[in-house]
Amino acid sequence: MKTLCKTKYISVIESFISFTNRKITTFIPKHKPPNDDDILRMQKFLLWHNKIVVVTGAGISTESGIPDYRSEGVGLYARSNSRPMKIQDFIKSEDSRKRYWARNYVGWPRFSAFQPSATHYAVRDLELKHNKVTCVVTQNVDRLHSKAGSKKVIEIHGSSYEVMCLSCDFRIDRQDFQEILTSLNPTMTETSDCIRPDGDVDLSEEQYQSFKVPPCMKCGIGALKPDIVFFGDNVPKLRVEKIRQQVNNSDSLLVLGTSLTVFSGYRIILQAVELKRPIVIVNIGETRADPHATIKIDSMCGDILPSALKFDVLENGKSS
Repeated sequence: MKTLCKTKYISVIESFISFTNRKITTFIPKHKPPNDDDILRMQKFLLWHNKIVVVTGAGISTESGIPDYRSEGVGLYARSNSRPMKIQDFIKSEDSRKRYWARNYVGWPRFSAFQPSATHYAVRDLELKHNKVTCVVTQNVDRLHSKAGSKKVIEIHGSSYEVMCLSCDFRIDRQDFQEILTSLNPTMTETSDCIRPDGDVDLSEEQYQSFKVPPCMKCGIGALKPDIVFFGDNVPKLRVEKIRQQVNNSDSLLVLGTSLTVFSGYRIILQAVELKRPIVIVNIGETRADPHATIKIDSMCGDILPSALKFDVLENGKSS
C-alpha cells in the first residue's frame, strides 16, 4: 500500500515542480509595483510596535501558487462556476462526501507539496528573529505558516492536514488518510493542474462515482471530514475566544493578503477598532476594513514585508 502511494506521490510532485515554475504568478491579481514610501511606512510601524497580531489570508498563499476565491480575473470564482461545498451538503449526503473526498484525494499530493512564500518567511522572522509578533491568525487551511517555521499560529478555519470524525473524537493525519484512500481506490489515477484554494480539483461524476470512502476507524459509523470550517459552518467558540484574548493583549494589527469578506476575519478588525489599536493593511485591491485602516498599502505582500525586513531598522531604529 505504502509503495503504491509513494509512487503516485513522487509522480505528482515531479509534475508539480514544473507546474509551479510555470504558473506561480497565474493567481496573483494585477497590482502596482511597491514604492519606497510604502516600505518606509511599514518599517516605522514595525519599529514602534512590539505586540502585533498578524492576520493573514489567501493573498499570501497565491504567492506560493495556491489560488484564492475572489481575486478579480484570477480567483476561483472568476475562472470557474465551481463553488466550495457547504457543510450542510457534506453532512446530509453520502454522495456529496464521496465527491468531496475523490476531488480532495486527487488534489492532495499537489496541495500538500506547496511551499511557503517570501511573505510566510517574513512573518516567521518578525516573530522569531525580531520578537514582534504575539500571534499569527490565518484564514488559510494550507499550513504554510507552520511550514515556514512560525510557532504562534491560530488556524481560524482549521487545517487540511487533519481529518476528524463527525460522530466521535477520532482524528487522523491527512497523509495517513491518503494512504488509506489509495488502498481502497488503487485504480484512481486522475491528476489535475486546476487546484482549488482548499486543495480540491474538478472531477466528472463518472470519475468519482465508484470512489470508496471509509467510515471512522474508531466508532465505525461516523463520517470523516477534514478539520476545516466549511462554508456555512461556524468557527469553534474556543478558537474565537482564543483570538479575542490575543487581540486584547496586542498593541496593533497587521493584516496581510485578505479582503476580509468573511465575517470570521472581519470580526477581528471590529474588536481592534473598539480597542483603538492601530491597523495596517497590505492587500492588492480594496478590503472590507479599509475605512478602519491606520495605514493601507495597495500592493503584493511579498513586495512589502520582506523588503521592510531587509534593513536593520528593527534592531537599531534606523535603516542601513
